[in-house]
Amino acid sequence: MKKNVVVLLFYLSCSYCFGQSNDQIFSRLQAISNKGTNFYNVDGIEITSTIINQGISKKNILKGAKKYGIKEEDLGVSDSLILQPNYYVSKSEPGPYGITQMTSYYFVENSNKMLMTITFASLNKKDRVFERSFVQLLLNRSIPDSVYQSLQIDSINFAGRKIALGNQCYWMGVGNTQCPGHGQMSWSVHKDELEAREDVLNRYKVIKAKKNGRVLSEETVNVVFEGIEVRAKKIIYDFKGLTSALVRMSGGQTLTVYFVNAPVRNQYVSCVMSFWNNDKVNPETGLPGLLSQVMKLKSEIN
Repeated sequence: MKKNVVVLLFYLSCSYCFGQSNDQIFSRLQAISNKGTNFYNVDGIEITSTIINQGISKKNILKGAKKYGIKEEDLGVSDSLILQPNYYVSKSEPGPYGITQMTSYYFVENSNKMLMTITFASLNKKDRVFERSFVQLLLNRSIPDSVYQSLQIDSINFAGRKIALGNQCYWMGVGNTQCPGHGQMSWSVHKDELEAREDVLNRYKVIKAKKNGRVLSEETVNVVFEGIEVRAKKIIYDFKGLTSALVRMSGGQTLTVYFVNAPVRNQYVSCVMSFWNNDKVNPETGLPGLLSQVMKLKSEIN
């Protein structure tokens, strides 16, 4: 009994502390809902949640967990700091350049006695306190509607600023917008500069490690990002000679990619922007239309 009381007090303490920063979390949180599955991005962490209309059991979990590579022997652990019945699975997958894909799976019984599956995926970091607290937000249905963006894009919320895009763009993921002929932009909002900088570096390493092309060149350039003068890493990525669907659809052969982290409206943004060599470039910004909404090139910063 004493142990249960200690666990409960610790849980309530964590919930209280997290509750004090909910507004800050929600200001960074991006979300999309599609066909019963919710997708989130915050601090560079990608989160997915879905509810299965079945009770929580190993049998029901394994029915939908094959795509995660989860086996029955993986379902031997629960998280004692989550009060609802649950199973917890943690996996890590080392990659090149010191990148490790960290993934956590929570299978939890919600208030309707249904099975909720929640996945956290991130690069080179893991925060169990945050994961538990976010699971509780989902179970309590505490995520505000304001963080969700429409599947049909006419505008995006870019780190607190609304940007009108018309109907020519679509989502490639949460905080990941593509406008054919006008570029692609993927961003995440972070609580501090170090986190944003590490996220950009990790995403650069992931692209550099890809096997479907090669980096032709890379340099550091001066840019103005959301009104802030910063330095950005620029690479040219070559697809020449490849027959991938991506190359056939775009008609291009090389991608120009920019990696930026910058302070934006009292928070920090990591952003990866790219465009094909045959996209139309705005001469005033040196970039195609989508990228021009947030950044312009600057030959020299005084």
